[in-house]
Amino acid sequence: MSWFFKKRDVTCKSSDARGRRKTVGFSLIEVVTALLILDLVCLGVLAVINRCVTSSTDSVLQMQAFEVARENMETLLSTDSVKESVEYGTSDKFPGIQWQTVVETFTEPITASIWLRGICSAEYVDATGQTQKVELIHWLTGLTKEQLMQIMNQQDTEQFKAQLLETVEEAAEYAGGNAETIEQWMTDGMLTTDDGFFIKSNLDIYKSANGKPEPEEKSRQITSEADLSRQSLEQGRQTGRQDIDPKTGLTYEELEKKDVSEIWDLLKSRQK
Repeated sequence: MSWFFKKRDVTCKSSDARGRRKTVGFSLIEVVTALLILDLVCLGVLAVINRCVTSSTDSVLQMQAFEVARENMETLLSTDSVKESVEYGTSDKFPGIQWQTVVETFTEPITASIWLRGICSAEYVDATGQTQKVELIHWLTGLTKEQLMQIMNQQDTEQFKAQLLETVEEAAEYAGGNAETIEQWMTDGMLTTDDGFFIKSNLDIYKSANGKPEPEEKSRQITSEADLSRQSLEQGRQTGRQDIDPKTGLTYEELEKKDVSEIWDLLKSRQK
């Protein structure tokens, strides 16, 4: 005997007061709840998309900054000679990138030798407004005593030139007085260079003393690069006797106990 079952479609229906049947729909609360859930899902998707776009933008800026720093480093390495310097500017290719190239001496900590290194960096502002930096460092060459002397002399020369004022009018403007005041200071012992240039540090001494410095203050005047080097060393000693001199690796207190020949021998040994 076989059994047969008739398939029937079942639907949910209700009857109104007149006996008519109607399909049950969603209530207003259900619709509002569904819309809120859909809104939350959309907000999450938009947040993820925004984060991806921001990350992509920062990645592009980072690659641009790296390219600028790399090109500057390649330019630096392709030159026949280098000297201590600081250069900076804005990239022509990527206007939003600020770059800087520094050539400086430093003491290598393991062998205690003095090297010249190049530092090429590039900065950009990310999507959060923070400044980010890409930096490349390359050790260029070890320095001999003669090369170190050239660098030191060049630094002294540039520093001394920055101190000079050519005319009385420039000196008066710097000191906040007039030409008669400067001439009176010269009569009272203010020193100038052999070429007659005025020196800012000497003007500072007389300005701070109202034109009447004590003999000890007058003795601190300089007239040449050698005087400037001596004064710089004395100032370094005063800043901290236990501070380390970057050129020799000794403290200023230790340097005071050595003569010039011993210091040069030390510099030579640090190159080995």
